[in-house]
Amino acid sequence: MAGALTFPTGRVLPLAGAASMTEQLKKERRPHEPGAVLKRLRRERGWPLAELSKRSGLPTSTLSKVENGKMSLTYDKLARISEGLGIEIASIFGEQAAASGAERKPGGGAGNGRRSITRNGEGGVIDTPAYRQIFQATDLLEKKFVPLLGEIKHRSIEEFGEFIRHEGEEYSFVLEGVVEFHSELYAPVQLYPGDSIFFDSSMGHAYIAAAEGPCRVLSICAGTGVHASELQARSVAVPQPPAAALAPVISKASAEKPERRAARGRAPAKLKGAKRR
Repeated sequence: MAGALTFPTGRVLPLAGAASMTEQLKKERRPHEPGAVLKRLRRERGWPLAELSKRSGLPTSTLSKVENGKMSLTYDKLARISEGLGIEIASIFGEQAAASGAERKPGGGAGNGRRSITRNGEGGVIDTPAYRQIFQATDLLEKKFVPLLGEIKHRSIEEFGEFIRHEGEEYSFVLEGVVEFHSELYAPVQLYPGDSIFFDSSMGHAYIAAAEGPCRVLSICAGTGVHASELQARSVAVPQPPAAALAPVISKASAEKPERRAARGRAPAKLKGAKRR
């Protein structure tokens, strides 16, 4: 059935609007260049690279490359730099939000009636060799989690290189394709459309596209840093730019699911190659 998830038991779960949502991810979006924003925020604080290095735990050489667009900004680096600057990830997309007239909507506890809508074709895009990530709901600050849509590019763990890790927990739901999930403590496991995984994201991990064709997931990252109000208490207070809009997607799942390969008993693959740049 088009626009549905078919489970091994034969159960079919219709997904309203799945086809149009798939198109949302396929749309060409110009990736954001957060390096310039990070450099401006650092300079506003009067910090040299060495100070941000101390606060984020990243080498000055890495920070310099990120700021000058010479290194991909993976999620783990993005989270560490954001925490070091005392901002939320959503704030990095603020310049686009300001240009489009988006409103900064800080949190105020439960029952404050906040909401955010991300339209088709919108989203804060960060492109890396491993993933194309579309961050969502960036017009809301002080969220309890970070939602994003990811397209997985690498097709082997050797190509991926070193595992990534970041504070907190992560949940991913497979929208399209076959995902092979690798981690430090468990044998690799394959996930199909409709499958999901929840894990401790401080454990080294990697998503690999295990079949031909697009491979996409909807991910939720939680606990990747404290709220901006708490961060600013340990940093120099600087007005934060508004944030931009982002976009989740549920893709059209295959009507037929390939047979699952048993992952049990497989030893974790050894990592090869240099760090991703």
